[in-house]
Amino acid sequence: MTQLTAAGLTLELGPDGPLTQRLATALRDAVRAGSLAPGAALPPSRLLAAELGCSRWVVTEAYGQLVAEGYLQATTGSATTVRDLGGVAPLGPLGPPPSRPRPRYDLTPGFGDVSMFPRTRWLEAYRRAVMDRPTAMLADRSPVGTLSARTVLTDYLLRARQVREDPTQVVITTGAGASVGWISRVLHTLSHRRIGVEDPSWSGLRDTAERAGLEMVPIGVDDQGLRVRELDDHPDVRVVLCTPTHQFPLGVALSPDRRLELIKWADRVDGVIIEDDYDAEFRYDRRPVGSLQGMAPDRVVLVGSVSQSLGPMINVGWAILPQWLIMRILADGLDAGTGPSVFGFEALSIMIAEGWYERHLRALRTSYRRRRENLVSAITAMLPDCTISGMAAGTQLIMELPQGVDVAAVVRRAAGNDVGVAPLDRYRLAADLPSALVIGYGNLREDRENEAIGRLAAAIRGA
Repeated sequence: MTQLTAAGLTLELGPDGPLTQRLATALRDAVRAGSLAPGAALPPSRLLAAELGCSRWVVTEAYGQLVAEGYLQATTGSATTVRDLGGVAPLGPLGPPPSRPRPRYDLTPGFGDVSMFPRTRWLEAYRRAVMDRPTAMLADRSPVGTLSARTVLTDYLLRARQVREDPTQVVITTGAGASVGWISRVLHTLSHRRIGVEDPSWSGLRDTAERAGLEMVPIGVDDQGLRVRELDDHPDVRVVLCTPTHQFPLGVALSPDRRLELIKWADRVDGVIIEDDYDAEFRYDRRPVGSLQGMAPDRVVLVGSVSQSLGPMINVGWAILPQWLIMRILADGLDAGTGPSVFGFEALSIMIAEGWYERHLRALRTSYRRRRENLVSAITAMLPDCTISGMAAGTQLIMELPQGVDVAAVVRRAAGNDVGVAPLDRYRLAADLPSALVIGYGNLREDRENEAIGRLAAAIRGA
């Protein structure tokens, strides 16, 4: 246990686990012990993060956890304070349940194959990033200090995603969630209060925007992507978060007509489109369509990361901002966000410059394409009454179950057969969805597709 005094707080930080968890535990224990009295104001997240030497996200996540548990209370525009419990014990930690082994046949979405992580190349790139950085620049985290690495990333995104940008528009972050959280806080400061989100969609980014103070407004999705016209039903919504290249979880692309319609909407309402470019590198039937940002750089904030390509442990992402938004952030002194390790970002730029990153992507695409083909063949053969949808891209597909089949029961029986699956309605807000499963194959070993679908078929039949 380490005692630390930061921003006027004396905290007992445990030695193990993620810093967010350790900070939440220390604050919780301080409230329980009475060293943080009811009504006491906690330091601003930016100040505490600076003194702890961590990202602001770490502090806001810890605060948010304890607000949810009932130890703290937060009011927009005011300090986060200790709640008066009035002798009533608050809820215990709301974190994940005790960890248990992943199922042998993991068909849950959202995971890439970390077993293919290029350890040797990453180690070499990181070693060079550390050894080649001049001593005088070791403490330099400014944009100027990473200009060469930003230029490499800019050139790559121009080549691979047809992004229109220059290095000054690149904000380096610790991932897509951090990017969306930071952008949402900035937009909230600029008087935005509601945000349109695809329904269904990945809950992680929705939750991040909601914690920043934005109210979720569900917008439907069909086989052409986001139903842009539904945005007109909400005249107070001028921000939308979407996945134009490959919608999660339905696996459709925003059609050309809808792309133009969405850009016209943003122009008409003076709005902002947040484009989550989460897995654009993985298209198997053709080259992926270019980014929406390349069509409307003054209206689109493009968010990307390496969580799907290298893995979440790298903690490197980026946000490409319109010039006008950068100028507002600078002129108004708005939250500038907190980036990842400079060494990690420069290691990524070395991976890109040497061609190692794109070589790794080619290997992943080949493996994922085979896994998808094998899964489709197995489902067609063993589950002919199930319907497959979603384009040949990414690491998930949709499998609609026969009418009358209880999805929740299938998920439970599949777990008993050592198969992990996720129901489609896990990702809904208000949408009326079919009885379906989201089948992920990023974390499934390439030779286990038939076994996995065989066990899943038994679960669907009630065995």
